[in-house]
Amino acid sequence: MFNVKRREREVPGLNTAALPDLIFTVLFFFMIVTHMRQADVKVQYRVPEGTELSRLANKATAQYIYIGSMGNNGAPVIQLNNRIVTIDELRDELIRQRQLMSDEDCDRMVVSIRADRNTDMGVIADVKRALREANALRVSYSALDTSNGETPPVRK
Repeated sequence: MFNVKRREREVPGLNTAALPDLIFTVLFFFMIVTHMRQADVKVQYRVPEGTELSRLANKATAQYIYIGSMGNNGAPVIQLNNRIVTIDELRDELIRQRQLMSDEDCDRMVVSIRADRNTDMGVIADVKRALREANALRVSYSALDTSNGETPPVRK
């Protein structure tokens, strides 16, 4: 009869030529939509409540000051971006931050104060005095919108 030899069939290899393009597309997507936190908050604070609020227009030039407590002692602690500072260091650090910025960014720089709702006004006044001495005159206060009736969370 016929002597037919059968060939072994192999599964063709997977074409991975388009895989790098796909990986970089996904990487760029996540780089665009991900919001990176500028500072690690080291103090505990409860955001004050407010009803007539607006958002910061340009967050790129914003400097964040957190005022709260770091433990059970309740003493107010000031954090500028990622550093715990005193009032005197706050002025010097803001001056240093302004020197690192371009002239255009210095004109648009906003200092956002995120203070605990129970912070003494004396501490806020000292911070505002340090801001004036550092020529950081555009100040924003953060609050939680309570027009929807929700209670504010404790930030850690």
